[in-house]
Formats: sequence, C-alpha cells, structure tokens
Amino acid sequence: MSDNKNLSVEEPPLEQEAAATDDATKSGQNQAPRATLRINQGKSGVRRRKPDDSVDLDAPDLYFNRELSHLQFNIRVLEQSLDASHPLLNRMLFLLIFSNNMDEFFEIRVAGLRRQVAFDREKSGVDGMRPTEVLKEISRISHEQVERQYKILNEVLIPALEERQIHFIRRDQWTAQQTAWVEDFFNNEILPVISPIGLDPSHPFPRLVNKSLNFIVSLEGKDAFGREGGMAILPAPRSLSRLIRFPDELCEGGDNFVFLSSMIHAHAELLFPGMKVKGCYQFRITRNADLTVDSEDVSDLASALRGELLSRRYGDAVRLEVADNCPDELVTFLLKQFNLTEEELYRVNGPVNLNRMMAVMGQVKRPDLEYAPFTPGLPKLLRKDEGSIFNAIRQGDILLHHPYESFSPVEDLLREAASDPDVVAIKQTLYRTGPDSNIVSALVEAARNGKEVTVVIELRARFDEADNLTLASRLQEAGAIVIYGVVAYKTHAKMMHLLRRENGRLRHYAHLGTGNYHAKTARLYTDYGLLTANQELCEDVHKVFLQLCGMGQVLNMHKLLHAPFTLHKRLVEMIEREAEYATAGKKARIVIKTNSITEPKLIKAMYKASQAGVSIDLIVRGTCCLKPGIPEVSENIRVRSIIGRFLEHTRVFSFYNDGKEEVYCASADFMERNMFHRVETCFPLLEPRLANRVRKDLETFLLDNCQSWELQSDGSYLLNSPAEGKDEVSVQETMLAAYAEKVS
Repeated sequence: MSDNKNLSVEEPPLEQEAAATDDATKSGQNQAPRATLRINQGKSGVRRRKPDDSVDLDAPDLYFNRELSHLQFNIRVLEQSLDASHPLLNRMLFLLIFSNNMDEFFEIRVAGLRRQVAFDREKSGVDGMRPTEVLKEISRISHEQVERQYKILNEVLIPALEERQIHFIRRDQWTAQQTAWVEDFFNNEILPVISPIGLDPSHPFPRLVNKSLNFIVSLEGKDAFGREGGMAILPAPRSLSRLIRFPDELCEGGDNFVFLSSMIHAHAELLFPGMKVKGCYQFRITRNADLTVDSEDVSDLASALRGELLSRRYGDAVRLEVADNCPDELVTFLLKQFNLTEEELYRVNGPVNLNRMMAVMGQVKRPDLEYAPFTPGLPKLLRKDEGSIFNAIRQGDILLHHPYESFSPVEDLLREAASDPDVVAIKQTLYRTGPDSNIVSALVEAARNGKEVTVVIELRARFDEADNLTLASRLQEAGAIVIYGVVAYKTHAKMMHLLRRENGRLRHYAHLGTGNYHAKTARLYTDYGLLTANQELCEDVHKVFLQLCGMGQVLNMHKLLHAPFTLHKRLVEMIEREAEYATAGKKARIVIKTNSITEPKLIKAMYKASQAGVSIDLIVRGTCCLKPGIPEVSENIRVRSIIGRFLEHTRVFSFYNDGKEEVYCASADFMERNMFHRVETCFPLLEPRLANRVRKDLETFLLDNCQSWELQSDGSYLLNSPAEGKDEVSVQETMLAAYAEKVS
C-alpha cells in the first residue's frame, strides 16, 4: 500500500525534485487518468453487469488498511512542502503540519495498535492485516518519510528561506555580539527555570511529559557531594518558545532566529558547575494520548475527563525521537527507560519538536511569501437585506460555503437572538469551539437576558477536552443548561435551533453544518452551513435535541437523517437504489465527498453499485479503505483526494435518483464511528437552487488538475496535472473567485 515509488528520497536531489514537480505540472507529463464527468448509460462505455454473487466482497484483498491509508494522507500533506505553486512560508507550514499529523497518528492510531498487541487482543480489520504486521509497515514507511521530511527542511526550505532573508542562525554562525546576547538570555530566562535531574539511586529516571523537549547529558567528574558523574536529564522549560528572535540591531537585516536547543547546548556546563559535559543531546518522547472513559462506570463525565486529562501527559511511550548524533549507548539507555525497540526509534537531523517552529509564522511579516488575504463573501439574501437576519432566512434557505463565504452570519444570528425580545429559546451543539469564541459569548448573553439556553457540549472532542470543560463552566455560570450528550455516543452533530415568537405564534429557525462552530477553523477548513426556516427541517432539529436532552424512543423525522438511527441504513438504500436504476438501463450516478471511507457495509454497497454500472466518484481527503479500479468489482469507481491551501472538510452526498436528484450535507464521514457510535445529522438541500449549486461545486472538484491526487488500485496516489493544451483548474482557487468578496 506504500507509494514509495512516488514519494522516494532517492535522486534527483530535493531542490531539483521540487522544480521537476512544477515542470511536470506545466507540461502534463506523468499525469494520472483524470476523473471524467459522465452519467453512466448503456452506450457510455461504462461496463455494466449484474452483481456477481460468486465475487466475495468481504475478501481482504478488496480493502486497504485503515492505518496505512491514513499514513498516506499525511504523506500527501508532506508533498505540498515541495510544491512550488504554494508560497514559501505556506510550504514550510505544510511540512510542520505533517509533523503535527504524525504526532497525533502515533498518539492515537499507533498507540491503539500497540495496546492490542500488548494485551494479546490482536484483531484483523477488513483488510486482513494483523496489528503486528501493520505496525511493521507503519515503522518502515514512517522512517522513510521522517528522514525525507528533515531532508526537505535542511536542503530545500531553510536554504530557500535564507535566500529571502529569513535566517535560522546556528551556534557556529553567531557573531560575538550575538554570543553575548545568547549568554545573557540564558542566564536571565533559562537558567532560573530549568531543572536538571542527575540520575542516581535517589534520582531515578523522571516521568517526562508527552512531546516535551528534553536533553540527555553525559557528565564526567565529581559533584559537591562526591558523586561520580554519569548522566542527567534536562527538561526544557515549556514556558519558553523553542524559536527565539534575535534583536534586529544584532543582525544585518531580515528575520533572524535562534533555537532554544542551541542556547541550551551552548551553555549546558553552566548547569553542572565543576563537571565536564561530554555530550548534550535532545530527545522527545511521544505517548499514548487517547482518553479512555468507561461509559458503564461514569457518574460524572466532566470529573472523569478531568482525571483522564492528567494521565494523557504520561501515557505509555510509543515513539522516541533523538538527535542523530546521539551516541548509541545513550540511545540504548533511553529505549530501555521507555520500553521501546529500534522500530520505535527515530534519529532526526534537526529539532526533535518541529511543531514548535510554527511560531515563526506569527513572527515573520512577509506577505510576499504567503497566500494573498481575501475577504469572505456573503450570499445575496444577506447582502440585500440589512435588517434582521431572521427576515433574510424567511425569504429562503441560505447556504454558506466557508471559508469562501463568511462565518459571521452564524455569529450574527446568535447575537441578534441573544438580544431579540421575541426569541424565547436557543439550543446549540458545541464540539470544537474554544471558550472565548463569539458563539459562546452570544450564548452567555442570551442566558443572562433570560432566554432558555440549552447547550449540548461534547466534552470528548479529542485534544479539545480542556477547552470544552472551561466553556461548559462559563455557560453554567451564566445560567445556561449544559448537557454532555449521551455517554456512549459522541455528539458530533453541528446544529442550532432557535424558537421565536412571531405574530402570536412560535416559529422555528435552525442552522445545520458540516463543520464546527469555530470562527478560526472556518477560515481554514472548507465547510457548508445551512440557515433555514423550513418548518419540517427545523422540527427535525428540535427532535434531535429532545433525544439528546431527555429520554425516550427514536422519533420519526420529516427530512433529517441522523446517526446512530437512520443515517447508515438510508445511505445503503440510496446506493442500492442507484444500482437498481443502472440494472434497469437507466442513468445512475453517485458523487460522495467526505473525509474518510472505512465502513465495510457502505463500501460493499458501492462495490455492488459499481458492478451494476453506476458511475461513482469519491472525493476523499484522507483515509480510504475502498479499492477503486478492480475489474468486475470497482472498475466504475474513481477516488481522488484534494490537498491544498484549505483543509477539505465538507461532507456531501449526491445521488442522481433517476433525474430527481438528491443532495445531502452531513456532519458524518463514511466511518463506523460516525454511523454507529456518534450522534450525527445529515440534511437535504431542499431548495433546487442550492442543490444545483453544490452539484456544480462537486463537478469542479472532479475537474481539478492541480491539487487532486488519484488513488490507484495498488494503493498509490498519483498527482493529476493538465493534459497538453488544457488549462489548469484549481478547485480552491475557483471557489475563491466564485464566492469570496475580494482576493488581494
């Protein structure tokens, strides 16, 4: 499943490879087959056959391994750091995002596999691979790609930044003035807060925090108590930036930075007076960071999570990163301390904590090296009606496409509702929001103004648990009713319900989205959000809130599909319906855009539809366990992944339905957890103008020949490029031009 042939670290050198990638894009060489836009008919050339029951659709060789597919997505992100079509600082950002993605991959995915092995509970997935096999393949691919990452950093990006006057000054390059400034900084900012730990019987190896920067120091001599030198551990102060800017007056122009690790290396002996420092080497440990809360033994979810958050910092070790010049005996010592093997060891040629280099993005003001800013647009209904936003929504459903269109109407709706005397109740789900967001502030104001405010907060949003606990407390203090959903099911649905008294009657309004109520990510992630006054749809939203807040049987919905009750079943039915149309010789087509596809029954339904002759285009950003292009199984299925300036996050499901086309947007991916273990919503676009608009958006994704990668049946991804004489089509740039108000 590896695509090493496409992502190798062999010749040509990386700086040539970056240029070659750009040249190939322009020339159309080595391009993958582009997804074609067609609706399958008998004369279209698409192969149609009756589903063959003799083909075992459960066969492991029809599925990619989930973890390895996830890893391939991370590699596609790394590839962006070599793409010369991105501005230089954004290329650096992609490289750092790769680091962050790999951290989470080890903290969650690798940790889960290791746990299965440790407890002798190995369970093969639909692909048939056992966890031990998967871990070996992860180790092989990860070692190759991490080595490649540092090679890109050292041989491509840092030299390119140096040419543009952004410098990372190493110790052997410090001038006398810079050396003096570093010494002063060390004495005043580092020495007072650092705590070296000598290793002896009374000072055993310390518990080190997950992903913290540390140094192992080899010492010689005797200390004040007569103890023989050996080894010590230096945990770097977490309060200090890992990248520190030199004062401009000490440099000859440009932006100049020094690594905290360089400062510590240069002055390590000051921490051990009278001792000789034989060596000082940085290292970092990655730990299992998945929280486990027993749903059958929890009386207070918030308290249980607070306890788990403390343990996350000290979970079992899953990876050790060390400087590549660290002596073997010290590496062996560290591996033993963390109960790891050579397979979990990563020797790196540079900082072990690359994520912290993201600080440079905020300290360098170089618009020439970043994407041009833009002003998100507003739909016509909101532009022409400058009065109440409720008035605009009553005129027709409003679809927002973030980040190309503004997230502010969602915030404005809540702000207006908070102060509107006619609004009597507000219900809202929050998954990833942030405690200081405008959304939370509006809910607080509404509660203080006497509105009935009910907020369903999913505390278990991974890595946002602490923030969610904080915002829960803030809302409760304001008088809002805060509910933590259903313990065994994450509340992942993105929805808001407002009840307003109009002309003596209560009227419903709602917002439904594919992404979180987070203004910052709304500028970085692509998502759809629907503002609606459609009474059937709004009543459905109200019913979902009733299920979350109270107790009772499953309620029948007018329009909404929701997990874990109706969504999976209905999706399978709609896929099977297309297969029936194709078998009858009618037009049949499915276009699915989602973040991941792993759920076996949905995959098998699409395999059967492909056999029947349904044309299926899948736009899958990340993990995809479905294998496209397999004769007699999935030859009518094409899978592409879009990686670009914005993180693709929209979930859209489009079915031709014999000409009565249906388009749904959803909070759910095609994954087991979304279908069976989360509360999700999937909402139809009922107004034809909005459904047509989203279908056109999907067609543009299938035309992209700049940022799209085509998944091959062997698991490799090939980058699409324009055919000779054809124009370049970037879906994200096209969306910016279509929807944004202004692009610089």
